[in-house]
Amino acid sequence: MKDFLRKLELPAFINDSRLTASLIIILALSLFGSIIGMIMNPLLGLALVLIFILTVAVAVYGTYVLAGNANNFAINLSYRIKRSEQEAMIKMPLGILLYDHNHQIQWVNPYLQLYLKDDDLIGHTIEAVDPDLNKLLNDAIKAKTVENHIVQWDDHQFEMVVQDDLGVIYLLDISRYAKIEEKYKAERLAIGLIFIDNYDELSESMHDQELSSMFSYIQNTLSDYAKKYNAYLKRIDEDHFLILLHMSDLEQMEKDKFSVLDKVRQETNRNNRPLTLSVGVAFGSESLTEIANQAQSNLDLALGRGGDQVVLRQPGKDARFYGGKSNPMEKRTRVRARMVAQAITELFKDADRVFVVGHQRPDMDSVGSGIGVVKIARLHDVKANFVLDTNETNYDVGRLVARMQKEKQDTDIFISPEDALDQVTDKSVLVMVDHSKYSITYSKKLYDRLKNRIIVIDHHRRGEEFPENPMLTYVEPYASSACELVTEMIEYQQPAGGQRVLTDLEATAMLAGIVVDSKEFSLRTGTRTFDAASYLRSIGANSTIVSSLLKEDIDSFLERTHLVATLKMVKPHMAVICGPDDQIIDPIITAQAADTALDLENVQASFAITRRSQDTIGISARSMGKINVQIIMEKLGGGGHLSNAATQIKGVTVEEARAELLKAIDEYEKEDE
Repeated sequence: MKDFLRKLELPAFINDSRLTASLIIILALSLFGSIIGMIMNPLLGLALVLIFILTVAVAVYGTYVLAGNANNFAINLSYRIKRSEQEAMIKMPLGILLYDHNHQIQWVNPYLQLYLKDDDLIGHTIEAVDPDLNKLLNDAIKAKTVENHIVQWDDHQFEMVVQDDLGVIYLLDISRYAKIEEKYKAERLAIGLIFIDNYDELSESMHDQELSSMFSYIQNTLSDYAKKYNAYLKRIDEDHFLILLHMSDLEQMEKDKFSVLDKVRQETNRNNRPLTLSVGVAFGSESLTEIANQAQSNLDLALGRGGDQVVLRQPGKDARFYGGKSNPMEKRTRVRARMVAQAITELFKDADRVFVVGHQRPDMDSVGSGIGVVKIARLHDVKANFVLDTNETNYDVGRLVARMQKEKQDTDIFISPEDALDQVTDKSVLVMVDHSKYSITYSKKLYDRLKNRIIVIDHHRRGEEFPENPMLTYVEPYASSACELVTEMIEYQQPAGGQRVLTDLEATAMLAGIVVDSKEFSLRTGTRTFDAASYLRSIGANSTIVSSLLKEDIDSFLERTHLVATLKMVKPHMAVICGPDDQIIDPIITAQAADTALDLENVQASFAITRRSQDTIGISARSMGKINVQIIMEKLGGGGHLSNAATQIKGVTVEEARAELLKAIDEYEKEDE
């Protein structure tokens, strides 16, 4: 029976051992019944035998017919599948190209033929037919991936797959879907907040008619600019505006570099009413609430950097900056200083311990302002210390510490980082003075321990790297120094019983900090700088001791002189100083060399490049104010102030750092144009 079934070439589902066994059992039972019937009654048995024979014949015939139909169905199905494959390969919107090991074309389906626009392709190399396609093929082969990737070819976007071992290229045209995606991205919403930086100060000195005229000018200028880029502008209050726009329009504003900032600044300057704008713009999130919060954060960042600029950032990404070409305008009111003085006093009263920390290798401004904050805390009976290893200091800070020890004046102000970590508690407060970047703080471990209880007092432009949730922030880029800010806070303290907040030597240290950072009152100096210096002099600061503390030792002077001797003019009004690549030079000496270069004729900006450690190059940048060295340093990963900035670059030589600096300067000049 099995041999007979095999001859019929039965399909697999029929030529199954279980089905065959079942059929044999049924036939055997039928035969057995016929035999029993023959024994019981010959006529009945004969009838059963005939029925058995008929059953066998019908079963065999039915099996034969079923097998034939099944085979026909399988053949027809196979033919349809192969025909569909052929039709799909030829007609579906999928380009297929076969090539040999020499990249000669062996076959192209009609769909891809439409893009190649050449009837005679077979036997020609891909490069000869279409160099762009050949480049895409070579790039895919070098990438060694068979995964789909998006490519641009012949004004179309394709999803491309290359199987080099088989010599096949698959190209699926996704231009239609790419356009839908581009349209979606172009129409995503961006939210911007615009703030008039010095509206309050100007409005105080204006008549109503002048104020109305100025505000009409601002309103009309911003409205025209928004209309130009199809944006929606809404005034929120006297000095705040809301702007809504699509991403495609925002990209056009970026290409324009937000020229409205320059227009407002220049035209108001001509009218002797200088006015600047700060803008924070956010985008890129599905949540409007998140975008709005990010826009406010971006505006805060723009204001913290001195205003007159635009900050663009989407949540979780790096910020982009535009503008920032003018010096921050000095505030004419001390209201904020008084409010901060009161707020910091309340925060100190709720703390069991106050630790004050400066930046790495603290200078006189960092130490002087830190001493001032410590004395404010102690005035309210709060235990406070400035974190400093007195055995490792700069020469000027070392002289101050030695003089304090000699005169036995508050020598317990300083505490080592190790002792501070041992004494810190969950109710302690950490005050960061003269810096806001936690990566350069004097004690990173102490910062990590108290990162949720931080107060920031700084005069540098705020960067992206900033404590996440500070308890209080006092960042004023208009100020000459952190000592100036702390001095104003001290003026609002009210000691009981005629108690002095600062000793003569401490006041002298703070005055020295102002002198250092203002370059002897020649840079970033406003009326409030002289007011602060005058107050310090009135409570005992000694300018003679300031000169003594800041005197340069002979070795440092000679090293600085050798550095300045390498000065070369790389651009009109720009000088670069380069130290030897095999010698580590103190960053203070590097900064002094850059300062010295500014004293030379025709030098508006100077850059000093020296090795800081075995794997780090440092660049100190100084400017007279016309050139924004902060923007240049930010391009190299640093930051600072418009006229005083720096950066560090790892893994390069001095000459390589110089090349990167020149590239950043070229970019700055191109953007400034």
